[in-house]
Amino acid sequence: MSEDRRRRALRPAPADQAIIAQYLDALWLEKGLSDNTRASYRRDLNHYACWLNQQGVALVDAERAQLQRHLQWRVEQHLRPSSTSRLLSALRGFYRYLLREHLVAADPTLNIDAPRRGRPLPKTLTEHDVEVLLAAPDSGDVLGLRDRAMLELLYASGLRVSELVGLRFEQLNRQLGVLRIVGKGDKERLVPVGEEALSWIERYLREARPELCSDLRVEVLFPSKQGREMTRQTFWHRIKQYALRAGIDKPLSPHVLRHAFATHLINHGADLRVVQMLLGHSSLSTTQIYTHVATARLQAIHRDHHPRG
Repeated sequence: MSEDRRRRALRPAPADQAIIAQYLDALWLEKGLSDNTRASYRRDLNHYACWLNQQGVALVDAERAQLQRHLQWRVEQHLRPSSTSRLLSALRGFYRYLLREHLVAADPTLNIDAPRRGRPLPKTLTEHDVEVLLAAPDSGDVLGLRDRAMLELLYASGLRVSELVGLRFEQLNRQLGVLRIVGKGDKERLVPVGEEALSWIERYLREARPELCSDLRVEVLFPSKQGREMTRQTFWHRIKQYALRAGIDKPLSPHVLRHAFATHLINHGADLRVVQMLLGHSSLSTTQIYTHVATARLQAIHRDHHPRG
């Protein structure tokens, strides 16, 4: 393949880009998807369009045989079944839209099964791990105090990282100790915040936030050192630095603290439906994975400490 053709194959053809953008705009109007979800759909659809482009096929001309070959190619490349399932889900929605708009005559995703995959238990932290991680930031430093307040709030509320970095000042009711969160699909929920997290937030507001944003018009609760909304990637990077400082060698991301929040609540007897509401899950089945984590923990304790374990 020539260098010019190889470069063209790395991105969708203009016609494919246009139809993907049209679909995502329609999806946003119908379902009010977040920017992150739309970006994920775009990546998956672009990936398939690029692969088709290498075969000389446009998205609207792809047939069942091409999709089957692509799925086989993904198996040969040892790509994760979970990512293939996500791609297939995106393609189903995309081709249903094309069919509805009379842009294709048939849906190539019909009767194609998603790859089988086990449901992995979410990675989580022990309560001791959380304690040492929360203590890792230097609270005598402006950025360290901000990060300590963010970590305390993340563990106390189970927020998604996008909800945390995008949190606005008016979403926090300090008198009642609750957050008003607008999550996926523009669904609103109220999340209580514990006294420990509130005390760190109050200290941060007194000692650190004024230095981070002298401009009172800044609405975001936890701005970056430039006085703007922090990116998810920046916060993820800072968490990994604190994990190294705390001696935690487990894979760590902001989402792991969300998992720890849910798992520790259930370990201490919280009702599953309460945890569902706090996390903002639309389906109870999504939350039920945490009962498996709690069960796995109980089994490990029994195995390690019971005389016949």
